[in-house]
Amino acid sequence: MAEIGQKTLLDSGWLAARSTDVQLTGTQLTTTYPPTSPTSPWMEAVVPGTVLATLVENKVVGDPFYGLENETILDIADSGREYYTFWFFTKFQCKLSGAQHLDLNFRAINYSAEVYLNGHKRVLPKGMFRRHSLEVTDILNPDGSNLLAVLVHPPDHPGSIPPAGGQGGDHEIGKDVATQYVEGWDWIAPVRDRNTGIWDEVSISVTGPVKIIDPHLVSSFFDRYTRVYLHATTELENRSSWVAECSLNIQVTTELEGSVCLMEHLKTQHVSIPPRARIQYTFPQLFFYKPNLWWPNGMGKQSLYNVSITVDVKGHGESDSWGQLFGFRKIESHIDSATGGRLFKVNGQPIFIRGGNWILSDCLLRLSKERYKTDIKFHADMNLNMIRCWGGGLAERPEFYHYCDVYGLLVWQEFWITGDVDGRGVPVSNPNGPLDHDLFMLCARDTVKLLRNHPSLALWVGGNEQVPPADINTALKNDLKLHPFFESQSEYITSVEGLSTAYKDPSQYLDGTRVYIQGSMWDGFANGKGGFTDGPYEIQNPEDPFKDNFYKYGFNPEVGSVGIPVAATIRATMPCEGWQIPLFKKLPNGYTEEVPNPIWQYHKYLPYSKPGKVHDQIELYGTPEDLDDFCLKAQLVNYIQYRALLEGWTSRMWSKYTGVLIWKTQNPWTGLRGQFYDHLLDQTAGFFGCRCAAEPIHVQLNLATYFIEVVNTTAEELSNVAIEASVWDLEGACPYYKVFDKLSLPPKKVVSISEMKYPKSKNPKPVFFLLLKLYHVSNYSIVSRNFYWLHVSGGDYKLLEPYRNKRIPLKITSKTFIKGSSYEVEMKVLNKSKKPDPKTLTYKNNFAVRNDDSDFDMTSLKPIPDTRTDLKQPTGLFQRLYRQFSRESDSLRVAEINGSDGGVAFFLNFSVHGAKLEHEEGEDSRILPVHYSDNYFSLVPGEEMSIKISFKVPPGVSPRVTLRGWNYHHGVHTVL
Repeated sequence: MAEIGQKTLLDSGWLAARSTDVQLTGTQLTTTYPPTSPTSPWMEAVVPGTVLATLVENKVVGDPFYGLENETILDIADSGREYYTFWFFTKFQCKLSGAQHLDLNFRAINYSAEVYLNGHKRVLPKGMFRRHSLEVTDILNPDGSNLLAVLVHPPDHPGSIPPAGGQGGDHEIGKDVATQYVEGWDWIAPVRDRNTGIWDEVSISVTGPVKIIDPHLVSSFFDRYTRVYLHATTELENRSSWVAECSLNIQVTTELEGSVCLMEHLKTQHVSIPPRARIQYTFPQLFFYKPNLWWPNGMGKQSLYNVSITVDVKGHGESDSWGQLFGFRKIESHIDSATGGRLFKVNGQPIFIRGGNWILSDCLLRLSKERYKTDIKFHADMNLNMIRCWGGGLAERPEFYHYCDVYGLLVWQEFWITGDVDGRGVPVSNPNGPLDHDLFMLCARDTVKLLRNHPSLALWVGGNEQVPPADINTALKNDLKLHPFFESQSEYITSVEGLSTAYKDPSQYLDGTRVYIQGSMWDGFANGKGGFTDGPYEIQNPEDPFKDNFYKYGFNPEVGSVGIPVAATIRATMPCEGWQIPLFKKLPNGYTEEVPNPIWQYHKYLPYSKPGKVHDQIELYGTPEDLDDFCLKAQLVNYIQYRALLEGWTSRMWSKYTGVLIWKTQNPWTGLRGQFYDHLLDQTAGFFGCRCAAEPIHVQLNLATYFIEVVNTTAEELSNVAIEASVWDLEGACPYYKVFDKLSLPPKKVVSISEMKYPKSKNPKPVFFLLLKLYHVSNYSIVSRNFYWLHVSGGDYKLLEPYRNKRIPLKITSKTFIKGSSYEVEMKVLNKSKKPDPKTLTYKNNFAVRNDDSDFDMTSLKPIPDTRTDLKQPTGLFQRLYRQFSRESDSLRVAEINGSDGGVAFFLNFSVHGAKLEHEEGEDSRILPVHYSDNYFSLVPGEEMSIKISFKVPPGVSPRVTLRGWNYHHGVHTVL
């Protein structure tokens, strides 16, 4: 028999077939003639996923991510909507007893559907961003075996793709309430089925007579966050024909070390619900004294409490239950008078926003908890603190938000409006937005209810580079109006009782806890008035972001650059014709124009030159010879580009800027621009340049002034620290060394320390390395380490080319911990070159502990069971590993690279591969994803670095870790 409160996912065993290939009705499919196996026209289906995901999985069409194969797939504009109208079929077991009820739930479909269950028809109305819950109690088969068929229809206006492509194709998709990127953009090719399908989870859930619907949790704060109240409101539906006498319980617990739960609150209320009625019930507030607060990444711990609500019905026992991880936090924002940018505060503390733009995880909507966990942890690994969910993509899923809650990423969630598709262009596209405004608002309100309990959700935004039509904008402003607790004057309210009874409890609002901004370039973003003042989106001179004239507004919601991946990704996603690197065409003005091959052009390659403005940044290292050479030099540029962008913005923290969002952090397709990691989940060097620049406490070189600066984004003063600056030449000598000691760094400030004298000295080397270290004087523990390679003004890096032949001796020590398929590896790398002079005790790079990180494994908490592997805290890692990992490898493994040359071991990077005995030619042997505590790093003579690596290994594969670098072409392999 079914269990009350149980939700069962229907995520396997689905079949699919094109509707025109099936001659049976939905009634017949779910009664007398069900499909029994994946034989033509039926095939195994990807659910959740899209029609195209199913076709790709079954190799009915080519892989749209590979080479030019997307061009071989029929576009819906040419095929007609019927071609992508598909049946989906599955079976499930469920047998009810007594007063039990069953709901069939579709968390989202695109775009409309007819549902048949055991011969009975139900309709799922139009709209990509709405939930559907069907009570099917009366149409279940008595024997418990149930047949389900769903006929899914594509969007009503899939549009067509103009020959020149463009942002959103012909913009017809904007007439529907759906994703807009699917007609193609300047970073993605058109998605042929327009994301038609059952693209989010399908489930069945069992309740008793009374059902809990969409609880809303809100916290309010008083006396400087020492007194906190939890407000909770829920809807309750009585499905019986009699008055339901209910005991409604709310319980708040927190999980301690070792999966021990501490009960914080348990309160029971009596509620009577009339027959067939749906009521709203608000609990009395729950009081907490000094609860653990939820903080964004880099500001503190992400403390989460488990809130559960249950309802018991007299005579029937438990009827329904609901649970949510909840964080106590308050997010405020205002337009800063000094910068004109929107300034965010979390729990009263200003936060300098360094984040990224997000499209979606996968353009075939093959969304999974595992991939979401990797995606979001990657953002946390980069030290980012905000993700913007761009308006042409999705209203992101609860699993996405769960991991943002866990890893501390604030989320800017836009609704489904873009300037390109809604109101711009020639002719003007959809000036009044989607055709059905009521449907848009229905989807918007349902999305708010789905996501509003997540502490990571920071703000709602009406659209990308556009505001919604006037009536939609007005409705959103009204629906999302801030409750008085969350307006600026709320700090003068001293208690819940002090708030006028004229105001509703904040949990009775749709959402009154976070600001609504009408568009991405309005009200403190870009120029604040909707002018097209975001960007630029191209290669930059590294010194430019530090200059006064680079960007003149306080908060840039989009600024982007290049993003070529490593060579292995190019080979894995393109045929050999795509392995040809761009031609470097010399122009009369002295600049270089890159001419990419057709496959790169199709995959939206963004050049590393901007003739007339920026010389080719790859060519600064010498003309590349082949794909490997090109991609390695591109990684050098990627690192410099993104470090410079973020360091330039951070250099003007609060004086000129309040935040910046990189366009963009990743690609939902195999695009060749604007990404920190590719679609296969391998990081570019830009990932680690970003990770370096966005440290909470960071030492950096202002590339425009050559002043050393320290950025302290934390709320604590840093005292008794020093900075070590050392310059190293290509011969391994140290011509400049200086320590700046007795420093105190105030909180939330940028401090200019001193001008670097070396480049202005006599006879500076044309190419040199600079190593900056910020450390505690008391114990030489490193707070921040930053390594630059630089050339004199007007020069280039071509002297690094012969430097590749230097054999720098290394010693590599590895220690491995294994639990099942999970590996944690510590790799220590020592540059054995002789130090010119042991002037410093920082060469071992013992990094200080960051106080914002926790040993507590938050991802293991329900409702999404998982195991967090966190590389953010170097100290304490092994204590956790001994506790969590069941087996230690036999002993330390040591590998040595002999070399007679001295100097910097330059641009070292680890990768993890499957150690199969036989590899096919061109086979991609990488194990992905992998989390690295750092990568693409360099070591000066005598310096040692410890790198933590974590990954999971596929069945039957033995992993090996490979170290390569500028001086190490063939790599050093360590079998684990």
